[in-house]
Amino acid sequence: MSEKLHIAIACGGTGGHIFPGLATARILRERGHHVTLWLAGKGVEDAAVKGWEGRIITIPSEGFQFGAFRSVLTALRIAGAVFRCWGIMLRHRPDVVLAMGSYASIGPCLAARLHGIPYILHEANAVPGRAVRLLAPKARAIAICFEETRYHLKGLHAVSAGMPLRPELQKTESGEQKAGFNLLVMGGSGGAHAINETVSEAVCALSDKRMSVTHLTGFQDAQTVRDRYQKAGVSAEVFEFVQGMAPLYEKASLAVCRSGASTCAELGVFSLPALLIPYPHAASDHQTANARALEKFGAADVIQQSDMTVEWLKGYLAAQIDDPSRLEKMRVRSAARKVPLNAAEILAGVVEECGCK
Repeated sequence: MSEKLHIAIACGGTGGHIFPGLATARILRERGHHVTLWLAGKGVEDAAVKGWEGRIITIPSEGFQFGAFRSVLTALRIAGAVFRCWGIMLRHRPDVVLAMGSYASIGPCLAARLHGIPYILHEANAVPGRAVRLLAPKARAIAICFEETRYHLKGLHAVSAGMPLRPELQKTESGEQKAGFNLLVMGGSGGAHAINETVSEAVCALSDKRMSVTHLTGFQDAQTVRDRYQKAGVSAEVFEFVQGMAPLYEKASLAVCRSGASTCAELGVFSLPALLIPYPHAASDHQTANARALEKFGAADVIQQSDMTVEWLKGYLAAQIDDPSRLEKMRVRSAARKVPLNAAEILAGVVEECGCK
């Protein structure tokens, strides 16, 4: 591509927005474009963008608040963010804005609209979030990960792009399965107390020597879970946090985890069957929608956190260990999802196309 663009990427808020935005930003920089990251001033952002050599703009942003007083306060904060973004774009006008879908997208996108600058949205979940629903009608394009999202964006320009992932998760090390039954337990980047407690108790109650466990607990529950496994004689590795996930996905037979968009994409990349436990307080219950999409495809089972008991999970795990053919069918269905490995390149292409129109 001969024309080089100034591209603003609004990806502040959470890791689920920062990492995909950063992956796309790096592709665009490699293609010779000038890329600026627009963040929201959250603590998680500092570690996530470490090593980024381009310009970073921080516009303090907050999520939607409800109630009479809080709604007014939210409106004032949004207005303030729009005004600040408008002023910055007046001095350093981008050719196009890519927004990764969080509340941090609102200020840059509304300011871009005032300047007549096109913007593209990326919606990672099956059900669009509030920010995307607000901004979608005027977007040049909305890049989606789940085909189910089209239902909520009728009449708008939705394009399939997939979930841009960190480079170390782009491809598997090998197609070979490790021997035995390895359970991979994940509660998200901060861990999940309910998952940590119920899964570790069920595994210890089952006490099946054919099973080994890799458990990512987060920092709060690590020692408790580690001690519980050790006392029960369970073969288990317990980690507070792991940066390189690929080897863990490679050796796993089954994952027990949340159903955030990044997790769902990573499961597809590694064709890993899963028991999904949606985060019960997710906005618009989007994790349940994500989980049901995988369940409908035959790639995962789903249980709500409120329904998950130690006895139920003990029986579920025993059934999976005793019937490996079922997990193999789920693995085949997971592979059939064909999660794009080049999602960052696809999304970068959408940005280039819209920026040059």
